[in-house]
Amino acid sequence: MRFRRSLLAASITCSLLVVSFPSAVTEAASASPQVANTPVANRTLPGRPDFSQEMPRDINKKAITQVQWKLAPAFDSPMMTVDAAPDTISIMGPAEATQEQMISFIKKHNAKPKLTCSVEDIVNYYYQEAGREGIRPDVALCQAIKETGFFGYGGDVSPTQNNFCGLGATGNHEPGHSFATAQLGVRAHIQHLLAYTRVEKPSITIVDPRYWHVVRNRPDLHGKVFKWTGLNGAWAVPGKNYGQEILSLWRQAQAPDASDAALDAGNRKVKSAPDEASSYIYRGIVWYNRGDYTAALKDFSQALVFAPQSSEAHYDHAITATRLGNKKLARKDYDTLLEIAPTLNQGWFNRGLMRFEAKDYDGAIADMEQLLQIEDRSADARNLIGVAHIQQKKYNEAWKDFGQAAAINSANMNVLANQFIMEACLKK
Repeated sequence: MRFRRSLLAASITCSLLVVSFPSAVTEAASASPQVANTPVANRTLPGRPDFSQEMPRDINKKAITQVQWKLAPAFDSPMMTVDAAPDTISIMGPAEATQEQMISFIKKHNAKPKLTCSVEDIVNYYYQEAGREGIRPDVALCQAIKETGFFGYGGDVSPTQNNFCGLGATGNHEPGHSFATAQLGVRAHIQHLLAYTRVEKPSITIVDPRYWHVVRNRPDLHGKVFKWTGLNGAWAVPGKNYGQEILSLWRQAQAPDASDAALDAGNRKVKSAPDEASSYIYRGIVWYNRGDYTAALKDFSQALVFAPQSSEAHYDHAITATRLGNKKLARKDYDTLLEIAPTLNQGWFNRGLMRFEAKDYDGAIADMEQLLQIEDRSADARNLIGVAHIQQKKYNEAWKDFGQAAAINSANMNVLANQFIMEACLKK
């Protein structure tokens, strides 16, 4: 089965887009010229069509006003407070999140991850491999989640490569290394972290093809990076906020669930520490997950009384206010939040989406551009810029925006949908 470019032509006025994809994914059991020569767009979505860099024909201005564009939803997972600042959290150490929490976290964000094993297995492999070497397994797993988009992929690396941290994927459509099994891919990831973190070799046979490269060619890094934020600009380039983003995922993974046990724990925290913001944030998250947004907002408001500079409290307050339909309050929270935490991706995206919905297209573009300054691999941000440009009737710019978004993540379904829609809106 292949993509059909005419799929949308007959349904240009429809608000929903349905696209069929091939079910098979090309095998890439090991690094090979075949993999390296495969167009990046075809690694994660076999048969994905190419779109020209320049808009090939003029827009049908009537048709383009009758379609619904695809945007990523706002971030809506509340954030826990942490006892330590991000730049103090070490790469080495024990897990704080349980395997069950990590399994639930992955499945919540991606019900069908592109893995060669089960979610339970991949989590277990990280706890085994990282635990053996003294690396924090939960945070290492969050690094893999960031690199793969919750195992959704879409960049240069194919899911079948079992490469969970971009080993050897140095850009320019280079797919990097491949591993025969998921466990070996996890082992290579952990060993690569060890190359940065300590001078002693891994305790078992080295399978990371890039381990010795770090040892021999990067004396500035080998055995000298002890904190996750130390990976900024080292593991990911430019990666200005790379470690912080990993730790943000880690915080989200540890958030309490909606269970009665979690609510009991939250009540105990508030009772034992009634003047600490973290107590109310914890219980507020439980209320949020239970769908009681009024109670959640009350707790997050109380947290702000005790900690008015808490970025977590402002963020949680904002997403809860949005759930309650109070966009004015949410916008106020985001404005304050981005003064307190100007590198928080979720804040920029959510505020930009609010500005877009309010038809402040210049403001939405400005927020997305700011986000891209922090994380240049955000296909969702570039996609939103494209849709904003369409609203401004800057169609050539929008066409290029969607192309750039696809180059970041070829498996992003919103981007692909918008490319199809826009192509169908061209004059015949």
